[in-house]
Amino acid sequence: MRMYIGIDLGTSAVKTLLMDTAGTVIASHSAALDIARPATGWSEQNPSDWWDAVDATMLALAAAEPDKMAAVQAIGLAGQMHGLVALGTEDDILRPAILWNDTRCAAEAAEMDRDQPAFRRIGGNAVMPGFTAPKAVWMARHEPEVFAQIETILLPKDYLRFRLTGAKYADMSDAAGTLWLDVAARQWSPELVAACGLTMAQMPKLVEGSAATAPLHPDLSRRWGIDHAPIVAGGAGDNAAAAIGLGVIAPGDGFLSLGTSGVVFMVTDQFAPAADSGAHAFCHAIPERWHQMGVILAASDAVSWLSEITNRPVDELMAAVDHTDLLATMPLFHPYLSGERTPHNDAMARAGFFGLTRGHDHGDMARAVLQGVAYAIGDAVDVLRAAGAAPTRLLATGGGAVNMVWLRMIASVTGCEIAVPGGSDTGAALGAARLALLADGGDIQTVCCQPAITDVILPDPEWVPILARARHHSQSLYQAVKGITD
Repeated sequence: MRMYIGIDLGTSAVKTLLMDTAGTVIASHSAALDIARPATGWSEQNPSDWWDAVDATMLALAAAEPDKMAAVQAIGLAGQMHGLVALGTEDDILRPAILWNDTRCAAEAAEMDRDQPAFRRIGGNAVMPGFTAPKAVWMARHEPEVFAQIETILLPKDYLRFRLTGAKYADMSDAAGTLWLDVAARQWSPELVAACGLTMAQMPKLVEGSAATAPLHPDLSRRWGIDHAPIVAGGAGDNAAAAIGLGVIAPGDGFLSLGTSGVVFMVTDQFAPAADSGAHAFCHAIPERWHQMGVILAASDAVSWLSEITNRPVDELMAAVDHTDLLATMPLFHPYLSGERTPHNDAMARAGFFGLTRGHDHGDMARAVLQGVAYAIGDAVDVLRAAGAAPTRLLATGGGAVNMVWLRMIASVTGCEIAVPGGSDTGAALGAARLALLADGGDIQTVCCQPAITDVILPDPEWVPILARARHHSQSLYQAVKGITD
């Protein structure tokens, strides 16, 4: 049987998955990644560490499933979006990659958004610090000697493709997150590229996510026990790949992701920009499809942060939540640990608790974190409704989607029913493997099926008004403290 690999370059780990033609996941392996934060608001990784993690997971799969690895026909890639990988004339890494949740270029982003309306008009999105384009402008201003050496700019997963094949490509969904793409035309915009002091020669080639790019290097085929040189598909940015894994491909389909960040994703059949309301409008990973998206920067990451500072495992914190009054709404928590995107576009937004008393403990704080993220997801859903997407049903994915209390909170805040898929893998790695199968001739309707649903979480009539009042207080608090940062 023909086999397929999906590689998902996340922020905290690389996950590599082996899938057969029927879409059954045979095995998967992960390798953890570290993040460097050399200054407040900075977030960096060394691309070489990504490659080492990919190699480790591929070797692990080869050891566990040698016969099936030998039959791999195609490899798909998914990855964290917006990161800037700068390569020099010898394809050397010029500096650590600046990641999606890095906010150092807030001033440059605000200036670009104010002075260059073409980014909203052509790129379809407000200029936010997380995107790639303002990172390049920051480099030009603050690291001019490095900027002058750039031969090619790649996105994170596309650096992996370069290491896999020697070819430099980007897919439409990931490229849309650079702000250099003409999103409606699905091609680089010379105007937007030039606005950042760059040239078209520094951009990789573009390809649809379900199309083939280049074959795997023969040395790597031998190293990983693959009998020939499988093709590498265009792949996708992490959220578009997750959508492919969930079968979210038809206009009106949507999902909720509770990963490091939080995402509400809705498919459209045309480019539908809504930059003024804070929504993202990107290409989907398949031809003739786009999507609107609301993004909050800290979802499960907020839970992980609380776990770190209280020195309590996440499972212990979540168990403690169950022993609190789930209808209590104090303390309040703002989840803006890395600033915020939707709807605030505020790199200087900060997280915090409000209303703590001597009687509150770690369980109350954990409940507040879950509620605070739910309120932020509610803000993102409101933005999509204002932009015309009108989500009413969302498939749940991401590590946080196993928490039924959290999903109940989110359903009650947003008014959406939330469908919980079964135990099969539905993440970005599966989406990447499906794109590999499509690049090998698979039928999109057959390959991109939706998973079986094991549960549907509806808004709780008792919770809805209580959480609505608390969310209003949280929104008012944000406005009251906005701009108070040191």
